[in-house]
Amino acid sequence: MNALDNHSFAKMNGVGNEIVVVDLRDSSAAVGAGEARAIAVSVPYDQLMVLHKPRLQGTAAFIRIFNNDGSEAGACGNGMRCVARRMFEASGERGLTVETRAGILNAWQGPSPELFTVDMGAPKFSWQDIPLAEEFRDTRYIELQVGPIDAPILHSPSVVSMGNPHAIFWVDDIHAYDLERFGPLLENHPIFPDRANITLAHIADRDRIEMRTWERGAGLTKACGSAACATAVAAARLKRANRAVTTVLPGGELAIEWREKDDHVLMTGTADFEYEGRFDPSLFASVA
Repeated sequence: MNALDNHSFAKMNGVGNEIVVVDLRDSSAAVGAGEARAIAVSVPYDQLMVLHKPRLQGTAAFIRIFNNDGSEAGACGNGMRCVARRMFEASGERGLTVETRAGILNAWQGPSPELFTVDMGAPKFSWQDIPLAEEFRDTRYIELQVGPIDAPILHSPSVVSMGNPHAIFWVDDIHAYDLERFGPLLENHPIFPDRANITLAHIADRDRIEMRTWERGAGLTKACGSAACATAVAAARLKRANRAVTTVLPGGELAIEWREKDDHVLMTGTADFEYEGRFDPSLFASVA
């Protein structure tokens, strides 16, 4: 018998990023890679947000984040907004602090009832912190390309860590490339020892960026919050966009602000509830 048998879950989405929230704060149950993959078979998701009892004073929970292939992620902004909505509805509060593998994250009710803001912390730019497999002094662009040397299809991405590694390729048309084909190759490129999220981005103007993302461990997704943050930051570093922009993803829009006073990145968007359910015990029958 698995401790998750018949346990409740919430299916949600953040601008199309498919999220499952499981609250284990009152349980001794644990989720591993096997359980995460089993859940994805029955309840398809991009990220699984698992809430555990807080480990640090002043936090509401310790959250483990799984991709649908069973691997763990350090951060998921869209998932955090979904967690915030669930916890705010249960507690009546308007702000919370949680711990993730990427560190402490704060979230609060946004400028209107349907919006939620997450402080994703400060981006990291050094090659060791992203991480990359070799040294690049300037990570605004790195030497990486797809296709022939003299006529590359994609080249010179910006790289940033937002708790997860991100590579952003600047293009004129985000729909002109087969991201489902190139995404897995670039995600697993040797330059990224921890794999990477791969984004195609077009700067429409200084206040608006269009983007599509192949998400590490999840695949092609309608939205990736940390990628939206990384893309906005990378565009501002290149002085091609303002520090507060709207990112346009296949699933909707996210407002991103790279705050000057502390370098933290704030992400604001919706968190939609879809349904609540319980896990069928048969899901975990083959999980060791």
